[in-house]
Amino acid sequence: MTDPVFAGLARQAELIAAGEISSRELTEAHLERIARLDPILNAFRIVFAERALAEAAQADGRRGSGDRRPLLGVPVAIKDDTDIAGEVTARGTNAFGDPAAQDAEVVRRLRAAGAVIVGKTNVPELEIAPFTETPTFGVTRNPWDLNRTPGGSSGGSAAAVAAGLAGGALGSDGAGSIRIPAGCCGLFGLKTQRGRISLAPKDGAWHGLSVYGPIVRRVADAALFIDATSDGEPLAPAVTRPPGRLRIALSTKVPPPVLASPDAEQRGAVDAAAELLRGLGHEVVELEPDYGTAMPAASARYLRGIHDEGRAMAHPGRLARRTRGFVRLGGLIAAPALDRARREEAAATQRIGRLFEQADVLLTPMFTRRAIPIGTYEGRGALWSLNGYGRWVPYCAPFNHTGQPAASVPVGFTPDGFPLAVQLVGRPDDEAPLLSLAAQIEQERPWADRIPEL
Repeated sequence: MTDPVFAGLARQAELIAAGEISSRELTEAHLERIARLDPILNAFRIVFAERALAEAAQADGRRGSGDRRPLLGVPVAIKDDTDIAGEVTARGTNAFGDPAAQDAEVVRRLRAAGAVIVGKTNVPELEIAPFTETPTFGVTRNPWDLNRTPGGSSGGSAAAVAAGLAGGALGSDGAGSIRIPAGCCGLFGLKTQRGRISLAPKDGAWHGLSVYGPIVRRVADAALFIDATSDGEPLAPAVTRPPGRLRIALSTKVPPPVLASPDAEQRGAVDAAAELLRGLGHEVVELEPDYGTAMPAASARYLRGIHDEGRAMAHPGRLARRTRGFVRLGGLIAAPALDRARREEAAATQRIGRLFEQADVLLTPMFTRRAIPIGTYEGRGALWSLNGYGRWVPYCAPFNHTGQPAASVPVGFTPDGFPLAVQLVGRPDDEAPLLSLAAQIEQERPWADRIPEL
């Protein structure tokens, strides 16, 4: 694997720092792939080609003068729910208002770390769905199978990284929106601990469910991204530190009241991951989390968040029919019901936390079936869509409700070459063991050198 566009953020930063490639050369290579492949994939809503080349030239000048910023000259994509100064934050719709006055804090920190911003990636309207298809900006496709979704809502970010259109990408996750696209596209995606990366200027997106995090090729890339955008103890050392012998809880239980179960392909993926972990010396035991009412409470926060954000758009009448249906559904969540859902978080954290008194990490399937075909919910209303995709991706939302970290980790490929993934969940405020364990899996079963044949 020698093409630097697939090297990942950490290795790209090393290559630039060593002078083995310039930021301009690397940025040009990504932009060339965008020009050639994005008409097929539709990963980007907007590309900043001239601006990115200017930023790359500036990064090369800084490197020449001895600057050693951690992401100096590395091309990064930004999900289009996040403000970039002077650009609209479209959020998958034409209901947006004026351009942003300033960069979001996470973008400011990426720039301060030296990253080159190549563009903003497509999302479903208001980031609602786990698939990226909109009337305004069209369909975003999975590089591994153009007839399937790359997931959502960070679908454009995942498609871009998987296809080598950016070194890494910012995602956000309110009910799985980092983990789902990463899992669909054979990438590593980490939903960070709530509060780890600033959401400013947002204030409690989706009533506290949503967080920022990286969608990247390798585990080391995720640690570098988080260390560049957050405060606190660095996570990079966890990538090279052996995790020790862990007790890992295996569960395929779907959080109630969702009625679903993983199919043979997805069950095979999680069983293979468990067997690999046993082979690495970990103890894997079957333990079921006590989800209780975590899923209904998370759903209440999610739907009310959609309602509030939809009503706050500059031109809400321009929202698509299904989105307006979601806004109406969210309006049924009255203030007392939302308050109860938020108060329930502490009880849910305690109930689910009992599992972590017996185990260090929770292992679950990522999906109940393979990434859904493009157009699965075309023409369907809000309630039909919610009930349908809720059965496809039931394992994510409870951990947005509790706020604890969770990751989508690649674990191989199907016989026909589609990526497989599992979810790892850590204790609250404890991303380091997840990164250490995922890095151990990556070392044993490398995934990043295999790329889609576009």
